[in-house]
Amino acid sequence: MIVGIDLGTTNSLISVFRNGQTELIPNALGHLLTPSAISLADDGMILVGLPARERQATHSHLTATAFKRWMGTDHNIKLGKQSMRAEELSALVLKALKADAEAWLGESVTEAVITVPAYFNDVQRKATQAAGRLAGLKVERLLNEPTAAGLAYGLQERTDHATFLVFDLGGGTFDVSVLEYFDGVVQVRASAGDTRLGGEDFVQVLRDWFIEAAPDLNAKEKAGLAEDGALWHAAEQAKRDLTEHEMTTMRLQCLDRSVVLELTRAEYERRCAGLLQRLRRPLERALMDAKLEPSSLTEIVLVGGASRMPMIRQMVTRLFARLPLRTINPDETVARGAAIQAALKARDAALDELVLTDVMPYSLGVVVTEEVDGRRYDDRFSPIIERNTAVPVSRVQTYSTVQDGQTLIILDVRQGESPLGSENLLLGTLEVSIPPKPRGHIGVNVRFSYDVNGLLEVEAHVPATGKTIQSVIQRNADVMTEIEIKIALEKIKALKIHPRDKQENAYLIARAKRLYEDRLGRERQDISHALTRFEALLDSQDEVLIRQHNREFKSYLDSIDKSFVL
Repeated sequence: MIVGIDLGTTNSLISVFRNGQTELIPNALGHLLTPSAISLADDGMILVGLPARERQATHSHLTATAFKRWMGTDHNIKLGKQSMRAEELSALVLKALKADAEAWLGESVTEAVITVPAYFNDVQRKATQAAGRLAGLKVERLLNEPTAAGLAYGLQERTDHATFLVFDLGGGTFDVSVLEYFDGVVQVRASAGDTRLGGEDFVQVLRDWFIEAAPDLNAKEKAGLAEDGALWHAAEQAKRDLTEHEMTTMRLQCLDRSVVLELTRAEYERRCAGLLQRLRRPLERALMDAKLEPSSLTEIVLVGGASRMPMIRQMVTRLFARLPLRTINPDETVARGAAIQAALKARDAALDELVLTDVMPYSLGVVVTEEVDGRRYDDRFSPIIERNTAVPVSRVQTYSTVQDGQTLIILDVRQGESPLGSENLLLGTLEVSIPPKPRGHIGVNVRFSYDVNGLLEVEAHVPATGKTIQSVIQRNADVMTEIEIKIALEKIKALKIHPRDKQENAYLIARAKRLYEDRLGRERQDISHALTRFEALLDSQDEVLIRQHNREFKSYLDSIDKSFVL
């Protein structure tokens, strides 16, 4: 069975195409959204999803969230004594989604289409593939999130030359893509974005606002508050409240007192002006690269949970002088598109044959030395394949020697948009031996070939000798090696994952602990007593009583907790 997975910064979803339509698969708690959160419980068990996210407020040092932003780096995230890369944490989320799907479908899930931000670079894409492999999944394809959104909205069912601009603002990343449909082909015309901009940044504005307004706190206390998981939870809830209302209140227990901050949507939007400005540049770049005027677009589609914020809808409406389309739940759009792509891979009879093309999100080239007016300039970037070129693609450029008697050319392969070679991402190097001749007398033809799976083949042909050297650039220093993947597989196998059928109980305990920390006085005592009774019942191992009290305990917590639930 092949499934579609939206592996998100804040939340993740898994989906399947059955009986002619997409189905989103619920997790063990009955929710469609699974928080991309991992926590190490007190007993050493690994918690995934909502139980883990609840512990962010009370056990932030044992909980990891938003780790997708570290994909493709060697950054290690500490969970107590455990230390894990973003690939390993993402693999735990993928394993949980896989288990949910197998329980729901009643069959084994072995393959997946996993979505990634369109602006993910080569290293981040390979890291995502590694995460899938660690989770026991064969990653059939990495699908750009905006392209998935286009499939979910039925771009392929529109008239020829219909063009969509997909504005995808998720929890941790921002993507914008221009897609066009014609004659059975969905073509990505251009992509742009920011992998360090998303809903989490809008939450951070509220956290900074609260810390700024907190009275009588010294610098050390404010620094401690900035790391407090409870502040993130309160700020996330305030962001959601301001999406629905003009005003709201943030309350948080700081040290020995309760701090209250009144918030208005108008002031919040003023404080977010810098973030809104950052959203505009990728929009303008994508339209410029696609050579399109805003008026020529058929539709503008909003995707991603953060696109719910009124300031986002208003900004897009002003820029394009029309209302954007948002008929599918923005949290679910990408996952539904992934399911369609998975079905296309499986050649589902309910779907017409569709060709899906993609583009290079970044330029690929080599570092060269240039001569201008007799002066030599090193560290120049020479693109061979420019960004937003349709893939698969093959391009060739010719370079010559810069020194007399030179016997070696080192091709320094980079990815990026800076004119300085060293400021672009290093993908690898290739050494080419040449016969010693006066400078400029020996040339080398450098061909880059890039396929839909993100593999870059570099070929260097020296006409003077007839020799050709080839290399497939598959990794750089930050990509996990085969040995590292094997070690990570063994580490994940050794982890004690909290049983899926006990997720509800773990979630309720974590939620009660968070509420206990938030409250004071009699309400706090009541929560403590209710939690103690529930934990005593769990110790009894009487499944009938546990199920009955589980419902009662959940209803009690719902009655006192007005914060967001999935």
